[in-house]
Amino acid sequence: MSKVYAVCFGGASSEYEISCVSASWVIDCIKTEDTEVLKIGISKDGVWFLYNGPTERIRNLSWIDDKENLVPCVISPCTVQHGVFVFNKAEGTFASKRIDAVFPVLHGKNGEDGTIQGLFELARIPYVGCSTYSSAVCMDKITAKLICTGAGIKNAKMTYVRSGADYDAEALKREAEKIGYPLFVKPSNTGSSVGVSKVKSSDELVKAVENAFKFDRKVLVEEYIEGREIEVAVFSDSERLIVSECGEVVPDAEFYDFEAKYVSGGSKTFIPANLCDDVAENVRAAAKQVFELLDCKGLSRVDFFVKKDGEIYFNEINTIPGFTEISLYPSLMRHLGIDGEELVEMLFESASLGGACL
Repeated sequence: MSKVYAVCFGGASSEYEISCVSASWVIDCIKTEDTEVLKIGISKDGVWFLYNGPTERIRNLSWIDDKENLVPCVISPCTVQHGVFVFNKAEGTFASKRIDAVFPVLHGKNGEDGTIQGLFELARIPYVGCSTYSSAVCMDKITAKLICTGAGIKNAKMTYVRSGADYDAEALKREAEKIGYPLFVKPSNTGSSVGVSKVKSSDELVKAVENAFKFDRKVLVEEYIEGREIEVAVFSDSERLIVSECGEVVPDAEFYDFEAKYVSGGSKTFIPANLCDDVAENVRAAAKQVFELLDCKGLSRVDFFVKKDGEIYFNEINTIPGFTEISLYPSLMRHLGIDGEELVEMLFESASLGGACL
């Protein structure tokens, strides 16, 4: 019997474009001889469609204009359907399609933060990646750092603020002086470095926080760590846990911002990272510790800074990392001998509800 896999992409998120590119890579890697692939696109304003057109139009972002291949749909939270309702507007009818597993290739808000995972939980549809709880915790940089700090994992010195009447810019300036400039300002719940700024003075700090508030009501202000950017890919299913070699990112900008990640093409990556063996093993061990501490499953990319003296600082964890041609997660797995087709099949086979693989 053939399987029905769904790939969700797009979404009401600042990372819509990257999601479309990542999803295209995933779709192209699915073995289709015994698998039906449902391409479920979500527009920037949150409208759901079953897309029956070519994957290339997802990659170049023109899928939403391909009206002939767009069919309104929605994933039902009802366990009876266990899948998607597809609507025929002309006839005023709908049909349901059962889904065996879904991969939410949705970066950032509404896709990586536990919201859509909660929908899959209600519908009892197995899904790739971390649980509702773990997705939410990992997406919130402040929460993830507080948990890791409590477990003895080294983090940059930090403070944070919330928007609204309680936000006190002068009090934040005083806290920032204690940490010391330069500082990084980050929305707590975005990815792909959206809304992130490096600041060198109190005047820049206030402007950066106001900009970050455009993306989230919680903003992290943390110490700048002068070190190398090291990333580790982690995969798990019911039988195994795979921790990749360390990869290193050398940005072509002052820091690894959105432009450096996805636009300029000038950043360089090295796999494996040029670290001495004991430091590399310490980073890999820290990645495993963070993954397990935050109750992750399926996949995550864990990012660190490593200083010249070998000190390791946890930076962040991404539960739905990028899957573009230059993304570190598939590149790190490829270094282990796991190509894209095998990796995507492994991920779909790891699909589960909550903590137990099915």
